[in-house]
Amino acid sequence: MILLIDVGNTTINMALSQNNRILKTAMINTNLNKTADEYYINLNILFELTKIKDIIISSVVPIVTKELVDLSKKHFKIDPLVIQQKVKTGVNVLTDNPREVGADLIAVAAALVQNNKSYLIIDLGTATKYIYVKNNAITGVIITPGVEVSIKALVGNTALLPNIDILVPRKVLGSNTIECMQSGVTYGTAAQVDGLIDTVKAEVKEDFEIVTTGGLAKVINPLIRHEIIDNPLLIFEGLLKIYNLNR
Repeated sequence: MILLIDVGNTTINMALSQNNRILKTAMINTNLNKTADEYYINLNILFELTKIKDIIISSVVPIVTKELVDLSKKHFKIDPLVIQQKVKTGVNVLTDNPREVGADLIAVAAALVQNNKSYLIIDLGTATKYIYVKNNAITGVIITPGVEVSIKALVGNTALLPNIDILVPRKVLGSNTIECMQSGVTYGTAAQVDGLIDTVKAEVKEDFEIVTTGGLAKVINPLIRHEIIDNPLLIFEGLLKIYNLNR
């Protein structure tokens, strides 16, 4: 089996794959202070480790990347495939500085580029990322604060606003503080998504498929007006394709 790992700023998403199929997924919190051995303990709880034959890592957190590479070499005797400049991805990056484009953005794009279609991938995670993919290339990206980041900024900069659960309230116009905040971060994010889709369409002057992914997609998707396809496994499908290109 292949262990697929995507390290984000908030969470580490993992999956086991066999015969090009995603069999099991799991998630743990990203912790900059954890050692390789501590991450191994987490893995041992989540997966049957004796079946893991290879590892691929996508990461935007270098400190954690190092620990996971150490974990792979120490506990599995595997030199993991880490998505970086010299790794084949099947994705052209047509930006001013391709080195700035995160491994996670490249991985989700890799899941779709073989189709030679145009896509707007919307990743609703710690940040909300919009990745425009055309002719097997990333041609542009939008990054905005994600729902959780927005809540932390709101609560952290105001004296009387409480922390809230990310739920869709009964109506847009709230009648109490918690519902008002919930409306702002859920309906507000959905309105942003719809607005940016329209703005991108006006700029690129072509039709494209819209694919959502990320931990908060299940909350925001029902509020989006445009026709969308949700794929929570997109990052793993991309990692698997990159793995097959290189191994």
